[in-house]
Amino acid sequence: RRGPAMSCPEHLDRIDLTGLKARGHHGVFSHERANGQEFIVDVSLGVDLEKAAKSDDLTQTVDYGPIANSVHEIITGAPVDLIETLALRIVEACLGHERVGWARATVHKPEAPIEVTFSNVAVTMERSKK
Repeated sequence: RRGPAMSCPEHLDRIDLTGLKARGHHGVFSHERANGQEFIVDVSLGVDLEKAAKSDDLTQTVDYGPIANSVHEIITGAPVDLIETLALRIVEACLGHERVGWARATVHKPEAPIEVTFSNVAVTMERSKK
């Protein structure tokens, strides 16, 4: 699936970071806030990568190390009730990088307090620069 249009709509380039794990204290229940749980985040960034590919120059792309650090800080940072809020904070942080035209974040909550057997709960949000 193609993300929203980037600065060069003919390019479908993206950078994916998958399986970023951190312990956070998000949730509506007091035991979630007190004990915390693991959250896993996948991020896709829409970036025109042609200049970087042709020049082999890191300054022409998005350095995914700082993106990963930002996601980690958001997960381990101030608690929120909803993973929807967490996903929006991550997407907005990604869009703060100059070269990112659109961003998609999926927040997985595999330890969600659900009484039936399940393997994962996830929320995905996607936004583009206006």
